[in-house]
Amino acid sequence: MAEITVRTAILLTAAAFAGACTPERPEAGTKAVAPANVGAMQAAMPRRPAAEGASVRFITPEDGAVVSSPVRVEFAIVGMDLAPAGKDTENSGHHHILIDTDLPDMTQPIPADAMHVHFGDGAATAELVLAPGEHTLQLLFADYRHLPHDPPVYSERITITVE
Repeated sequence: MAEITVRTAILLTAAAFAGACTPERPEAGTKAVAPANVGAMQAAMPRRPAAEGASVRFITPEDGAVVSSPVRVEFAIVGMDLAPAGKDTENSGHHHILIDTDLPDMTQPIPADAMHVHFGDGAATAELVLAPGEHTLQLLFADYRHLPHDPPVYSERITITVE
């Protein structure tokens, strides 16, 4: 089981995302610079088809649960396979948990920040450190580039209370 804090997830996924989305790796000691046409490159990325009937859901926690932090989350994918970010395999992808936010732009890679936790290693369980209070969680499955499938595969949003 992966133990992960939101801060650790941001740092790890930002590094993985940069590596998976950068066409070339710079030499040691050099500064990476995004291509001038990065927006055009992202707009041109074709979305992978989702398998018919594919779905994701939380196994735990359940909607309405009262939990303590760290919050153990388990999630499932039906109709598609788990694969790590960067591995281009048909009918596959990895999970992202959206915390206290709406679904992102489905035509762009999922952001990597405190509200969009990436599981680019293919994990289906984790522990999230969340502040006390009410939180919403939603799963969004995406391909090896962190780009949602077409049609997008996402769960119902659940609400939990952290004591």
